[in-house]
This record gives sequence, structure tokens and C-alpha cells, in this order.
Amino acid sequence: MTKRPVIGISAGDPAGIGPEVIVKALALKEIYDLCKPLVISDFDIMRDAIKIANVGLGLNRTNTDMLLSAKGGLYKAGTIDVLDIKNVDMENHIYGKIEAKNGKSAFEYIKKVIELALAGEIDATVTAPIHKEALNLAGFHYAGHTEIYSDLTKTKDYVMMLVDDNFRIAHVSTHVSMREACDLVKKNRIIKVIKLTNEMLNRLDIENPRIAVSGLNPHAGEGGLFGDEEIKEIVPAIESAKKLGINANGAFSPDTIFSRAKGGEFDAVVAMYHDQGHVALKTAGFVYDKDGKWSSISGVNVTLGLPIIRTSVDHGVAFDKAGIGIANPQSMIQAIKLAVRLCKR
Repeated sequence: MTKRPVIGISAGDPAGIGPEVIVKALALKEIYDLCKPLVISDFDIMRDAIKIANVGLGLNRTNTDMLLSAKGGLYKAGTIDVLDIKNVDMENHIYGKIEAKNGKSAFEYIKKVIELALAGEIDATVTAPIHKEALNLAGFHYAGHTEIYSDLTKTKDYVMMLVDDNFRIAHVSTHVSMREACDLVKKNRIIKVIKLTNEMLNRLDIENPRIAVSGLNPHAGEGGLFGDEEIKEIVPAIESAKKLGINANGAFSPDTIFSRAKGGEFDAVVAMYHDQGHVALKTAGFVYDKDGKWSSISGVNVTLGLPIIRTSVDHGVAFDKAGIGIANPQSMIQAIKLAVRLCKR
């Protein structure tokens, strides 16, 4: 791909830090050298975000002839192109507050960016954080972004992968209870996650990717002493993946395999549940300093198996920091850059 891809960025919950980290990312000329960013949000929210972030940027509304379209974008550094959903009443808008109206706005931003991608108007999507309680208060009963994308793109088999440079973790399950997560450790699901992980690594130009598969239980079950999921489900899934020509190995003890992958022994790890993978990546990529600030928020969330490209920041709405100009845009910058990279594959 020689032309700059159009990257649609949904602004997330308007009461959170999403709009702020977007404008901070789009204040960088290097982003415009790589792509044409289009923000799906409210024009007034993005104007306020520019003030909060204290960056000297202009705004351009891309809506043309009453249509919500990407075609009216200028796509030049110094001006943020906004597809204006016109949802937020700024006179009554409060940052850092859980409200159904903000959940509704966040959902409509996501819905529109997916529609644009499915219609071919944009080349990839990037999402800013949403608040799940606000989303559900608005009547949209989803566990998160991944499930919305699955539903609206009619995708049955999908996988959440976290990426921080060469440290990559895919998940067998995500937004379910711990009890349900254990029940979801099944051979067929694990095979699907391994296959989608392998496909993503191939898209990143990694030949014969080395995939490590974590165990579920302490010490990967210790031969059945601490649980038998490894024996009954995980190892059989790995053996099936090997028969497909995939370089999958395990099951490895969860307390060491992530460090081994971080050190470069493997190209990705398949984790059995949400926190097993998230704690590992966020401990590596997030740094909380003694002054109470996140000096590093490194990591990107990617949804595998979709018919469109979706990357996301790997942090939440940070309501305690919303509206005061101190949000760290690092993860948003990474998410945009990874989306661009995937457009070229």
C-alpha cells in the first residue's frame, strides 16, 4: 500500500480520557505521514479536548450533505477531521461521571466506525476506551468493545490479543467470571485461538511463528496434581495445532512463560483467561511512578478474526484523570501505528 490509509478512530466515552489522548496523538505530524486519521465523535467534544490537551490544532467537520461520511476530510497535519455524531450537550456535560447518555454516545461512535469500515470508506478502526457500566445503562448489553465488534460484524470466532512491541498475548476467554473462564478452557476453542494467533503473526511477517501455550493451573497442573485441564484439553489442542503445521508448544507453567516470551523465546503466548494475560502485559508495559502518575502506558489491544482491522488502547477511561489534561497518549499512538501496519498486510 503506497497511499496513506484512512484510519477511523472512535472517541470512546466522552466523559473519559479518550478524546484527550486522541488529540494528543494527532498533534504529532508523524501520524499524518503514516495515515489519514478520521475521528468519529462529537465536534464540540473534540474542540473541548483540544483545549484540555493544550494543543494548537484546528478542526474540520467531514459531514457532507447531511451524510456521515469520511469523504469530506482534509487529512493534513494541524487539523483534526471529525465525523460529527452530534450527541453531546456540552452545557450539561460532566467529565469523569458514569452516565447512560455517554454510554449511548460511545456505542454510536463504535457503530459508525464499524459501518464505515464494512463499507470500505476507511481502511482500519482504532477505538478509545469506553465505560462498560455506562454502555449497559444506555441499554447496550455488551461486555466490551470486542463483543460489540463481534456482533456488528457477525463474527463468531474472534480473539483478543494484547501487543507491546514483540510481546504478544492472545486470550482463550476475556470478559467472563473466573468460574466461567475455567469452563471455557476447551480443546476446540484453544485450537481456534492458536490458529488466529498464528495468522496474525504471519501478517506481521514472522515466519514460522513460535507460539507458547500457557497452562490454566499452577505449574500447568503438575501432571494432574493441581488440575487436569492441561491433560484433557490444552495439550490435545496443541498437538492438533502441530498437525496443522503450526509451531505451538506447551502447556507451560503460567508463572514463567510470559517472562520467557518477553525475553524473546516465543513470538506470542496463548493465555487461558483475561487476567492471566492482561496482568502479564500490563506489568511489563505500564509504569506507575511514586508521584502517582503513569509514566508509561505501553500496549495495544487487537481483535483477531474480524473482517475489518480493529486496534485499541489498552487502558480504561481513567475518569479520575478526565478533563484535566494529564492523560498519557502512548497507547493511542501505538494503536494507530499498528492499525497502519496491518493495513499494509
